[in-house]
Amino acid sequence: MGEFATGVTVVTSLDAGRPVGFTCQSVVSLSLEPPLVALAPAKSSTSWPRMAEAGHFCVNVLSERQEEVGRRFAVSGGDKFPGIAWRKEVTGAPVLDGALAWVDCDLELVHDAGDHEIVIGRVRGVGLGPESGLPLLYYRSGYRRLEPDPSR
Repeated sequence: MGEFATGVTVVTSLDAGRPVGFTCQSVVSLSLEPPLVALAPAKSSTSWPRMAEAGHFCVNVLSERQEEVGRRFAVSGGDKFPGIAWRKEVTGAPVLDGALAWVDCDLELVHDAGDHEIVIGRVRGVGLGPESGLPLLYYRSGYRRLEPDPSR
């Protein structure tokens, strides 16, 4: 699957009022009616159980300028939020400053899937970041960037 390029997101939530999150490339728009998204956190994640307990999460789509954010949230354990500006949205989950877009969700279902879980979220709110830009990509085990379209 290393030949399949994906966008890079940081999935966030609150645990007892404190922000928690992890980097996730396994995110998909699942349904328009009702609006649902799916993601697949590893069972080894230390962040996901805390987020599942909260019952909500926000998918933050990272811009090409946020590679360091993606790297920081990919590390297991610890407080990943020092120096990261964020605000609360509909569910209270953190929306990261600088994200291209965000999808705020209530936890709908969790399914067992080998060494991961398939998580389905019911969309409660969506938005675009204040700045336009290109997304951060992950391909062949590394972060990548799109070339700007010169005709635009």
